Formats: sequence, structure tokens, C-alpha cells
Amino acid sequence: MEATGTDEVDKLKTKFISAWNNMKYSWVLKTKTYFSRNSPVLLLGKCYHFKYEDENTVLPARSGYAIEDCVISGNVEEFRTDFISRIWLTYREEFPQIEGSTLTTDCGWGCTLRTGQMLLAQGLILHFLGRAWTWPDALNIENSDSESRTSHTVKKFTASFEASPSGESELKTPSISLNKTIGRYSDDREMQNEIYHRKIISWFGDSPSALFGLHQLIEYGKKSGKKAGDWYGPAVVAHILRKAVEEARHPDLQGITIYVAQDCTVYNSDVIDKQCSSMASDNPDDKAVIILVPVRLGGERTNIDYLEFVKGILSLEYCVGIIGGKPKQSYYFAGFQDDSLIYMDPHYCQSFVDVSIKDFPLETFHCPSPKKMSFRKMDPSCTIGFYCRNVQDFKRASEEITKILKVSSKEKYPLFTFVNGHSTDYDFTSTTNEEDLFSEDEKKRLKRFSTEEFVLL
Repeated sequence: MEATGTDEVDKLKTKFISAWNNMKYSWVLKTKTYFSRNSPVLLLGKCYHFKYEDENTVLPARSGYAIEDCVISGNVEEFRTDFISRIWLTYREEFPQIEGSTLTTDCGWGCTLRTGQMLLAQGLILHFLGRAWTWPDALNIENSDSESRTSHTVKKFTASFEASPSGESELKTPSISLNKTIGRYSDDREMQNEIYHRKIISWFGDSPSALFGLHQLIEYGKKSGKKAGDWYGPAVVAHILRKAVEEARHPDLQGITIYVAQDCTVYNSDVIDKQCSSMASDNPDDKAVIILVPVRLGGERTNIDYLEFVKGILSLEYCVGIIGGKPKQSYYFAGFQDDSLIYMDPHYCQSFVDVSIKDFPLETFHCPSPKKMSFRKMDPSCTIGFYCRNVQDFKRASEEITKILKVSSKEKYPLFTFVNGHSTDYDFTSTTNEEDLFSEDEKKRLKRFSTEEFVLL
């Protein structure tokens, strides 16, 4: 009976935390983000210019304008479509209980895992669909009523405490019917793209069976001493993502791998070895690779000198985003305008969606509006991601990234480097160990990363 009472208290506590976070973060959806029409906007390697077709149009008194209020002209609609097409992964509640805990939500602690998921999802979008792909239904959710979402949150907050601790909520997230989405596509290519779109999202579902879902990532995190409810740093998440992709046995995922830089160094031969290794001996193709580079952009605060470097990285077609944010609050950075970063925020608690159901609703996996944040507010600890389709692509990418590193270093040591050879050539212990998910060398590195102690050059 005592154990049962403790479980009830834990469940009530979980409900309270979930409801509080939902109230706390949902108001952000009502705020408008203003963009200047005089400066280009960069989004994961694509450039957009917001300009009125009629140059004689009188502009509002303020220097910027809310993108959702602007007359659609120039590249504004294209930017909207492109941004909304990125996969948005946020806090969820009422999902299957995480093994070894009573948690059925990641509110308040899972934000870095979510931003890591978003970065990986963008890498998979590039791999299967390409950078030019956009979701045909993107603008159908762009005008979703954020106010109705917020009022829905208030109702959920009340309902959480009217129901019993073990009771189930009957309120459902406002939904746009997309059950017949695939049927609307007459083109075979569009239909195939939509199948992959749904498949990628399903890999991030909040259930134990989802390959890159929260439950699986937490299992891999246990190998580095983390557990459900802990806060995860961007460097630890990079290693967790690598293991998740390495352990995935889905046939569609055998052509992609992840490499994590060691101590701010990318060893070219190690990357190429991973790309050329294939589980199927009769497969002559190179593997694609997602390169993750944990870095620190300063000491206690972000050094403004690194702004041009970050902007340069986000301008590359190879970039799949940055796992970063404010202190103890992770964001997925995907672009910039002037000195402000454009990001997707995982701090909005949404209801669990069963992605195993045919034609599950998609709209809660796409962010209706971008957010901006001054670069100065960015936490210095982050992980940068790049996608390369094959070995030749990697060689081109390493050359372009190296140029940006040299220009931005200003006679200082670069943030990270590409070097020829293997890590073992430089007396580093190999991190490949098939008998254990993390080698002893990796465990030591992860323990250091978990305290966010970086060696500053």
C-alpha cells in the first residue's frame, strides 16, 4: 500500500510539472517575431530576401514586421514553407512510461534531447528527400490559431487536477485533418516523398519501439551515467545520437552513419572509414555521414567574435543546424538574420501522438512560426551538425568549413579542425568497441562533457 501511495504521489507530481510547463511555455506561441525587410534571412544554407513588390508601399513605423502579418511577396512565402517544413520535436506528455521511472512526460528536462532529435531529423530529411523538399501542406498549418492552443492549455491545466492522478485526459490537441494527405498527391514522386516524410517522423515517436524516440535515447544515455529526468548537455546528446544511428537496424538506415569529433578535431580518415564500411558486402556505395562537432563558443559567456563563424556555418548547404540555446534551456538553431539567430523551441508541451497509427496527424510535428534570439544570449556550449552524402561530398564540405574556420579565427586557434589521418595516428585510443555501446575512453569523455568542461584553445 505504501508503494502504491508513493506511485500516486509521483504521478500527481508529474501531472503538476507537465501542466506548469505547458502553461509556462505555451504563451510563447502568441508572441510575434519581427524580421527586417532590408536584410537577408539565412535558413540552413538557403537565402531569402523579404521585400515588398511595390517599393512605394508605406512601411509600418517600426523597422521590422511580423512575418505572419506581412503581405506575401518576394521570398516570404517560400521562407514560410521552408521553415514550417522542418521537423519540430517538442516536450510531450502522456506517452508510455519510461522504463525505470514513473515519468510519462519530458517537460522540464528533455529539451536537449528534443533539439538533438530535430538536428538528426534534418539530416534524415536531407538524406531521403533533399534540401529542396518542402511539405506541400506547410502553409495549411501556418495560420493555425495560436490563441486556441493557449486557451486549450488553460483547460488542460484545470483538467489535470480535476481528474484522478491515474486518470486519463479526454482533451485532445486541436487537430487539422490530414488523414487523406497522401491521396491528394497525383505525382508519384510527391507521394513517395510524403511516405518518407511520415516514416522519418515515426522514427522519433514517443514509444519504446521508435528508433530515435525519447525512450531509446534515454536507454543509450544510461551508458554514460544519465537517466530519465536528468539534464543532458549538447555534447552528450551528440554521442547518444551516434549510438542510436549505429544500433538502428532498419534497412533504410544502413546507408547513413554519424561521426562525433574528438576534442574539437575531425579525423578525415576516421570519417571516410565510417563512410566506406557497409554491413552489406555487395553494396559498393559510400555511406552518408552526419558529422557532429561539440564546441564551446567562449568561457562563461559566448564570445561575440564567434558570431561570423556561426553565421558562416548556418549559411552552408551542408549544415543541419546547431544544438544550443540559453543556459539550461536548449534550442535548435537553424538560421539567422543580422545578429539574431532563428530557432525552433522544444519548450511547448504537446499531447502524445501514436505514430504507429496509419495517417497519424502531422501538424504538431511542424512549427507554425520561427523565433529569433540575439547571438549574445546564446549559451557557449553547443554541438554543430553537418551532412555529407558521400566521400566526395565530405571532402568538399571539409574544405569549405575549413575556409570559414580560418577566416573567423582571427589569428587565434580555430574552434575545431579537420586533420588528415586517423585518431590512432595521434596516439588517441580508438573509440570503436563492438562489445560495449561506449568504450572506456568514450565514457571518460562523456563524463567530462556532462559537466560542460571544455579545454579552451
